[in-house]
Amino acid sequence: MADSGHKSISRIDIPKKKTHGWYVRVWFKGKMHSKFFSDTGHDTSTEALAAAVEYRDELEEQIGKPRTDRVVVTHSPRNRTGVMGVRRMFKRTGAFMPATSAPRYSEVYEVTWQYAPNKVRNTSFSIDKYGEVEAFRLACELRKLKEREIYGCEVPNHLETKKDN
Repeated sequence: MADSGHKSISRIDIPKKKTHGWYVRVWFKGKMHSKFFSDTGHDTSTEALAAAVEYRDELEEQIGKPRTDRVVVTHSPRNRTGVMGVRRMFKRTGAFMPATSAPRYSEVYEVTWQYAPNKVRNTSFSIDKYGEVEAFRLACELRKLKEREIYGCEVPNHLETKKDN
């Protein structure tokens, strides 16, 4: 959280340049949106902060970003499925190979979500049980459900972002 007590809003004070005000920076879908709210342009620091908060809320609504004080991630270069919070992996089943006593693994799509700050949950869908396409579909469906519960709406993923542009 910024020193303003509001996400995406920072205080700028540069006495040498006579610059005092609030700076709004909203990062979403690979783009930075920013605007400065000067104290002198709004009579007081409190009025400038109120204008900055109003602008940030309207901007987030306009660009489709959920209004939350939590971090909203729409892209990671490490993600290979194209859907944040969904990954294909080998999961240890708990069973062992009879001849070698080596653990047995199965392929799954794992869904991860943060239901509260620093509280992570996950579940998985077996590719053996559901098939490749259905396991991925179920994982994506659950992820979107969890996004609606957490943010109040679905978060567009990076692939949807590229299609929009």
